[in-house]
Amino acid sequence: MFDPSKLQMLENRLVKVYKHLRKTARRQNITCFRVYDDDIPEFPFSIELYEDHIYVAEYHRQHGMEEEAHEEWLDLCLEVISKILEVPIEKVFVKQRQRKASRQEQYEKLSFESHEMVVHEAGLKFKVNLSDYLDTGLFLDHRITRGMVKEQCAGKKVLNLFCYTGSFSVYAAAGNAAQVTSVDLSKTYLGWAEENMRLNDFDVSKHQFVHADVLQYLDTLPAETFDLVVLDPPTFSNSKRMKEFLDIQRDHVSILNKVLAATKPGGIIYFSNNYRRFVLEADRILATEIKDITSQTIPFDFQQKLIRKCYRIVR
Repeated sequence: MFDPSKLQMLENRLVKVYKHLRKTARRQNITCFRVYDDDIPEFPFSIELYEDHIYVAEYHRQHGMEEEAHEEWLDLCLEVISKILEVPIEKVFVKQRQRKASRQEQYEKLSFESHEMVVHEAGLKFKVNLSDYLDTGLFLDHRITRGMVKEQCAGKKVLNLFCYTGSFSVYAAAGNAAQVTSVDLSKTYLGWAEENMRLNDFDVSKHQFVHADVLQYLDTLPAETFDLVVLDPPTFSNSKRMKEFLDIQRDHVSILNKVLAATKPGGIIYFSNNYRRFVLEADRILATEIKDITSQTIPFDFQQKLIRKCYRIVR
């Protein structure tokens, strides 16, 4: 059974981390950031602030509580979170999630009630959904990487593979890219990506939104077409709509070499993935330069918490 006195542990932790993170966020003019991620084993949450709303994801654990007791425990936790982060309880959204191997699996729709809102990042607007999906539509951990892409896009042809809701595409357009091509297997997320572009007053007719299985799409690309490519695939994907299933450790060399072939000489690929035990087989990749930029791309609110890799690869 849960001991209610343990709630003080959660309260103490939130008071400490929120005070520190809020100062940094204000200094950097950031309004969406992660506050807590599984810091205390008894409270297996990820807690993110989206301006004046809170998004709480509960990781699935063997907690030994009956359903009613678990709901009571969760309500008490949400009261603490609401109080410390100074957000009314009606603006706190909670999801229960399992740690799944595939981001694609996490995208399944959960409910028919919808809470969508527009949030701001680096002067840009993004639609997030706090109620219907296991992810909100904006991966906060790539905030710095998006900024790097934006700085290098002026006048360039950009390809965003596994584009999800197109946040990298928006940053590329904001960096005055000549054209951005966004590719995803999900029509829902491609539509969302287009909506994000329109939100920022970009002319969507200048850009391309391609509904395709990325693994097959790579075989159709002409050589030396793109100046900059963003590649942020799921670790695994076995979607019924894909011809073959994806395993990023097994497949990354083949994928990267196809992407490199479609990239102009001197062009840049930003490659990221979330596989904890990922090992880059650099000697098999046909690039002139490969740099691990993981540490430079981890934002202040993900220090010591983020397990993902990020590389800058030059053709």
